[in-house]
Amino acid sequence: MNMNKELNYVCKIPSVSEMEQRWDYEISLHSKKENWIVWKAEAIDHFRNGDSIPYYGILDGMIICEATAALHPDFDVANAVELCAFRTIKEYRGKGYFSELMKYMLKDLKQKGYTRAIVGVEPSEVVNKEIYDHWGFKDYISSDTETYPDGTVIQVNFYGKSLDE
Repeated sequence: MNMNKELNYVCKIPSVSEMEQRWDYEISLHSKKENWIVWKAEAIDHFRNGDSIPYYGILDGMIICEATAALHPDFDVANAVELCAFRTIKEYRGKGYFSELMKYMLKDLKQKGYTRAIVGVEPSEVVNKEIYDHWGFKDYISSDTETYPDGTVIQVNFYGKSLDE
């Protein structure tokens, strides 16, 4: 657990009940609830099965940002982990909270023996790509499509970085 006492901000791996709370919040925000309901069940199952590690940033007891490390990505890259599901509540964006969570997550994954991290970004998400570049995710790996539970198909480009950087 990482804590900045001045801000009362904690980075941690959540409990299942914290995950349920956060996912219920996300479901309440979205009109396509069927996608989010499926993703909630999958996220909790993957965590329980040891296939992923969720990471949460909590400020004054409120979950304000999150990310997930998928431990068994579909890439032919040794000791790699895929980082996904980056979300920050709007009023807390641009204040460094997610950057602290990212540092915590990368340090934890390196300690667990992972040597590469991979992120995916849609080609139209120019700002997100710039942020990933800033964090060092510059090595192009591949492009693929992803299909949402409702049938929506998106294009995703994957970039990696060494955790030794």
